[in-house]
Amino acid sequence: MDKNFQEEQFRGMIKFTPPLSNQRYQFVKDLVEKYKPKKVADLGCADCKLLWMLKFCSCIEVLVGLDSCESVMKEKMHKLSPLPVDYLQPTERSLTVTLYHGSVAHEDPCMLGFDMVTCIELIEHLEESELKKFPEVVFGFMAPSIVVISTPNFEFNTLLPGLMLFRHPDHKFEWNRAQFQSWALETARHYNYLVEFTGVGHAPRGMENVGFCTQIGVFVRKYPQTSGFAQSEKSSKTAYKMVFKAVYPSLKDEKYLQNTLVGEVISTAQIIKQCLLKHLMSEDEECNHSTTERKAQLQPCFSKDIRKLAAEKSLESFVNGNVVYVPLKTIFSFPQVNRLCGTLERLRKLIAGQVTLSSDGYALMLSTEYENEEN
Repeated sequence: MDKNFQEEQFRGMIKFTPPLSNQRYQFVKDLVEKYKPKKVADLGCADCKLLWMLKFCSCIEVLVGLDSCESVMKEKMHKLSPLPVDYLQPTERSLTVTLYHGSVAHEDPCMLGFDMVTCIELIEHLEESELKKFPEVVFGFMAPSIVVISTPNFEFNTLLPGLMLFRHPDHKFEWNRAQFQSWALETARHYNYLVEFTGVGHAPRGMENVGFCTQIGVFVRKYPQTSGFAQSEKSSKTAYKMVFKAVYPSLKDEKYLQNTLVGEVISTAQIIKQCLLKHLMSEDEECNHSTTERKAQLQPCFSKDIRKLAAEKSLESFVNGNVVYVPLKTIFSFPQVNRLCGTLERLRKLIAGQVTLSSDGYALMLSTEYENEEN
C-alpha cells in the first residue's frame, strides 16, 4: 500500500484506549505507587481529576492543587470532599486536600516541603514571561524530590486530524522532542536534578518515528536540600488564594478513633454474647437433638473464624440475671480492637462513658433481652 495513502488513513483513525488523559494520570499514579510520596502538589490542576485519583493512594497525606482558573476549580472541587463512607470507615492515614488560585510564576510558602510536584499539560499554556519564571519557582523555590512534566509532542500532530497548528487554542507553543529535551536537560543541570524522558500515547504501527503523543520528563533531585535552602529562609509572602480545603476523617484523630473503636467493641461484645447464650442454651437442650441441629442455630451473619473465636472467648464471660458480662480483656484480645487502641488501659479510657461498664470498670454489660440489643 502506498505510504502516503497509509498516512492519510491514520490521520482519520487515531484513537487512544484508554483516553490519552487517563493514560497521563495513570502514569502519575504509577509513579506515586513507586516512590510513595506523602505530599503531592498538582500545578494546573484544572478539573481536579488527577487529584481525585491520587486521594485514593494510601501513601499520600497532603494533596494540593493550583490553577489560574478559579471558576473551573470551584465547579469541580466537590469531587474532592469526603464521602459519608469516609466518616463511617475512617482510615489510619490522615489526608488533607487543598486548592489554591494562583500562578505558577509566583512563589508561595504553601508550596514548600512537597515530595512530588506534577505539571500535566501545563507548560504549553504559559506565556513566555511565565515560562521563564517557571523553573525557578518549581525547581528552585519549591525544590521537591520529584517533578513530573508532560507536554504535547508537536511531531505527533501530523497524525491528528483537523489541526490547524496546535492541539488547543490556548496553547502558546508545542515543542518537538528535541526542544523539550533541550529545555528539560538544561533545567535539570541548573537545579541539580536528573531527568528521564518517556511518554504516553503510542503512534500507530509503522509511524513510531514520531514518538509518543504526550512526551513526559521525570525529574529526580540529585541531593537532599541543604540547610541553606531551609523553608524558614525562603519567601514568606503569600501569593495564592485558598478556594477549598477538606480534612478527611482519620483514626489519628481521637474523635474518629473513639467512634470507630466503640462500634467495634459493641459489635465484638454482641458476637461474644450470642455465642455464650447459644452455648448455655445448648446445655439445656434435650439429648435427642443432634449436633448438626445445634450448630444450625448459630447466627449465620458472622464468619466462621469470628464465630469460632467468639465461642472460645464467650466461656470467659458470664451471665448474671438478665445481664451478660464480657470482660474488656476478652474484647481487647480480638485483633481489630487490639489494633485500634494498642493497650487495655487505652481501650478502657476511650470507651468510658460511651458504653455500660461494670462497677469495677473491667467488664462490658449487655442485656440478655433481644429487644434491647438495638438500644
